Amino acid sequence: MDKVFLKDLKKQDQYTKFFQNWAEQEFKAHPNEKRLMEELEALSKNIGIREGLVIACFDYRNLNLAFFTGEVERLTGYPESIFRKKGMEVSFTMLHPEDREEMFKFQKIVFDQFHQLSLAERHTFEFSYTTRWVHRTTREIKWVMAKVRPYFIDKAGNFAMDLHIIFELHTPPKVNNYDWTYSYTQDDGTRVLVTKSAPEKKKIKLSNKEKEVVQFILDGLSSKLIADKLNISVNTVATHRKNILRKLGAKNVGEMLKIIGSYEF
Repeated sequence: MDKVFLKDLKKQDQYTKFFQNWAEQEFKAHPNEKRLMEELEALSKNIGIREGLVIACFDYRNLNLAFFTGEVERLTGYPESIFRKKGMEVSFTMLHPEDREEMFKFQKIVFDQFHQLSLAERHTFEFSYTTRWVHRTTREIKWVMAKVRPYFIDKAGNFAMDLHIIFELHTPPKVNNYDWTYSYTQDDGTRVLVTKSAPEKKKIKLSNKEKEVVQFILDGLSSKLIADKLNISVNTVATHRKNILRKLGAKNVGEMLKIIGSYEF
């Protein structure tokens, strides 16, 4: 089965062609590449691969899947051997057909935006997406969400390799198909967020105290615990939360969590 499937993939290479502009970057050597890959191996072992979690790296220098670990065969129906030989092509093959086109559009947005940024801004760039995987044998649809950031940015500032942290969603999201966001911090410290539903750049400036509240919310703390941690009243925490919702353009805490989940504070 593997040989037949690999032969079909080799004949088509129909999806990696959409990433040719990534491969045509004028890459420079990365001095810490070996150490970074060793750290990735150590990270995978230290966190343990929980059910429904996949860690993966796409290498844009050769359009290959440079690293992956997790329950890929259970989640996708494709054997690990296939991913090791033709990982990038397989990753696109298993996407729901309706999501695949949106993904290709988004990768161009990411590429174009990334190369407009200063080198410092590029190092803060990250994106996320929600999509559907179609299991190869059962045809079951599985929703997943990925958080992605550059893992190698070479000396010339090229996006050489990314790092995907992918989670299986056991409850389908509100979106109907491929959804995405990207964000980065400008040189003046302003965080910029762009979403598929709001493609205009949204600049968000949170105060230091609001950033602290956001981090505690991400850590799962209640308003009472946040108040205790910051030595402020619960009403003051509520005021901070309202201001954060307003600045993020979120209608409720659920939307707030979705937005701030793409941020580093």
